[in-house]
Amino acid sequence: MKTAFMVAEKPSLAASLANILSNGKCSSRKGSNGSCSVHEWVGQFRNETVNFKMTSVCGHVMSLDFIGKYNNWDKVDPAELFSCSTEKKEAVPKLKIPSFLLKEGGYCDYLVLWLDCDKEGENICFEVINAVQQGVSRKLSPNDIWRAKFSAITDKDIKAALANLIKPNENEAKSVDARQELDLRIGCAFTRFQTKFFQGKYGDLDASLISYGPCQTPTLGFCVQRHDEIQTFKPDPYWVLQVTVKSSDGQDVILSWSRVRSFDKEVANIFLSHVKEHDYAVVASIQSTEKSKARPIALNTVELMRVASSGLGMGPHHAMQIAERLYTQGYISYPRTETTSYPENFELLSTLKQQQNSSDWGDEVRKILSSGIIKPKKGHDAGDHPPITPMKLASRNELDGDSWRLYDYITRHFIATLARDCKYLSTTVKFEIGFEIFTVTGHSLVDPGYTSLLTWQALNNESLPRFTVGEKIKILDIRYYKFVTQPPDYLTESELITLMEKHGIGTDASIPVHINNICIRNYVNVATGRKLIPTSLGIVLVHGYQKIDPELVLPTMRSAVEEQLNLIAVGRVDFHAVLQHTVEIFKQKFHYFVQTIDAMDQLFEVSFSPLSASGKSHSRCGKCRRYMKYIQTKPSRLHCSHCNETYNLPQNGNIRIYKELKCPLDDFELLSWSTGTRGKSYTFCPYCFNNPPFRDMKKGLSGCNACTHPTCPHGLNSNGLSSCLECESGILVLDPSAAPKWKIVCNRCDVIIHLFENAHKVMVEADDVCNCGAQLVTVEYKQDKSKLPNEETEMTGCVFCTPVFTSLVEKHRAVASKPVATRGRGHGKGRNRGKPRPPKDKMAQLAAYFV
Repeated sequence: MKTAFMVAEKPSLAASLANILSNGKCSSRKGSNGSCSVHEWVGQFRNETVNFKMTSVCGHVMSLDFIGKYNNWDKVDPAELFSCSTEKKEAVPKLKIPSFLLKEGGYCDYLVLWLDCDKEGENICFEVINAVQQGVSRKLSPNDIWRAKFSAITDKDIKAALANLIKPNENEAKSVDARQELDLRIGCAFTRFQTKFFQGKYGDLDASLISYGPCQTPTLGFCVQRHDEIQTFKPDPYWVLQVTVKSSDGQDVILSWSRVRSFDKEVANIFLSHVKEHDYAVVASIQSTEKSKARPIALNTVELMRVASSGLGMGPHHAMQIAERLYTQGYISYPRTETTSYPENFELLSTLKQQQNSSDWGDEVRKILSSGIIKPKKGHDAGDHPPITPMKLASRNELDGDSWRLYDYITRHFIATLARDCKYLSTTVKFEIGFEIFTVTGHSLVDPGYTSLLTWQALNNESLPRFTVGEKIKILDIRYYKFVTQPPDYLTESELITLMEKHGIGTDASIPVHINNICIRNYVNVATGRKLIPTSLGIVLVHGYQKIDPELVLPTMRSAVEEQLNLIAVGRVDFHAVLQHTVEIFKQKFHYFVQTIDAMDQLFEVSFSPLSASGKSHSRCGKCRRYMKYIQTKPSRLHCSHCNETYNLPQNGNIRIYKELKCPLDDFELLSWSTGTRGKSYTFCPYCFNNPPFRDMKKGLSGCNACTHPTCPHGLNSNGLSSCLECESGILVLDPSAAPKWKIVCNRCDVIIHLFENAHKVMVEADDVCNCGAQLVTVEYKQDKSKLPNEETEMTGCVFCTPVFTSLVEKHRAVASKPVATRGRGHGKGRNRGKPRPPKDKMAQLAAYFV
């Protein structure tokens, strides 16, 4: 029997598809990679009986990256990134998706791709094809590779997709490849250069990553442009005349001036004087007009993100995550679409009928069904997917808070597109006071229409008193008010999404990612009302780009690139030509940017403090013996203004001086890093931390607990206890700086052993080894604080094996039951070069002891 191997984009989607296609009769098992399940059943495929195997990937199978040596920031000139070699690497190596696909589908007879139906999904299709055929001698014919197109996870849509398979679109996949390569080369080159240039220059600047992105930076540019408009805004005073009259039925009515306002105070005074000459206002005309508020067009992705932000208070990135989850669960149709017009064959009636039993909007649905569906308004047909619609009825109890709120909106919006327009009567009464005209307008609702569903768009009744033409109305009050023009407000996420769509920045899939990036990278802060307020760093970056090369931040460059990528997708231009041309343009811009970076640096100097003026005196430099400054802003570091040297420090912890002791190699004062009393900690030398003295030490990762100096009392040889019980390469090392909260910490993983609390002294006996392979430890207590038997003050034993120590040792993280590997920890010429592997009969005892 032949095999049809089918691949979806996510495990949850694969399970749903398999359940539908097998009519609930598939068997399921875990795949060899442990993350993706495989569902199997026997059925009909292209007029023959086959064995179906349905599984999934987890997003992209592969990701584009530079070949190994070009990922070293310190050794590679960023300019080389525009022309260096790239390679496809596994997107998530631990999932082992390519080998899993090869094992499950390498010898299939048919390959059916059920990836999301957009350009990214098309790109993943070819990643799956390559993985399935990698290293297989019997290649699949193109006639045996198929693509399923679907927009909703329903029985009807999925079975129709299987019956109407098409071929994967290589042009669309190539357009994604082009975008990935452009973003990689351009983004990494600018990001690396900027980050390295600014990282050690300013004390109050978080320069851990100063990134540039062809889409991200114009997105930030919109926010900063609005900020600049606010800062440069000059308010102008203006004056408004307001008249209050009393109607015949005793109501006070405020009239609006037909001239609206005057920017000249003297002119306003003239009008005021003229109006004050009169005691009555004469009703000149009464005009009533029936107006309508049009129901919405069908919902697409951009509108969904806009409303989620402005109406539901959800960030676009969060909203799309929820929408994708609702889609894979079968509640809504595919949430990534540019189309706002229902196809001619879209079954509006059956989709609407599914909602008639809802306790929230069922009454409105039944009214529409009884009076007949009104043909939806014509929107834009982008030729991708139908608009976003509900696919089945859900209740508040089925979905969590945000999922329900988003489903509620999507469903109400869909029903509203089939409802009547909102109709109301607008009445405007015109009054004459001398030569001046004043008006008042009221509304009365005729038919709420769709606003019964989208209640936040409902109109309030604003009834007017009864007036008759020619009637004289008593004037109660005449005055003018002074106002000033107001600056625009900061951009909201909703407004930013509109600007990005208008200027072609990003796609419906990537827009929320770009907005999320400028937030998490501290270029903007999200304030109340989802307003985006640029930070000092965000403002200086944009102003710097504008000073050097405005095109780097203007939307025009990216929108032009997007047009070229779209032409690749429809097969009208050559993939390599677009790539080469665009890379060359940005390469020239990069070289000019490097040459003129001082223009941006001048703006940084105004906004941020130099290292020499930042921080507080801390520990002594080993070179000049002067105190270095401790810069606590991220990334934290030490700066010696005399030597003009900056030293990186371990991050996300507390740094303190360790007893003013010095490193024997370089004379720098030792420091201690810790994440708290009960957390991980170790001592380190700031110079060795940045310039490892021994081969097995890693720059920016190694403290004294990994230093293999043969005689240093702070290093691994003096304080190492045994191989770590949990990780493959770690050594458990005593941290003397933790006293009196003594602890042994693995120098590789997060294993922590708390022991001998409040002991006066704890020492590792370098020459004494227990039968289990661990070094013996001597503990000393003061007379009145001893926790040893018979009030002894000193004892030597094994942390793992000595019964007396059992109650005095506490493991911080559970240990897996596995053998303790032997790991050498000494220097080649030093003593005690390695810890022997504990005997087998100790393995279970050691593991059980700490679990």
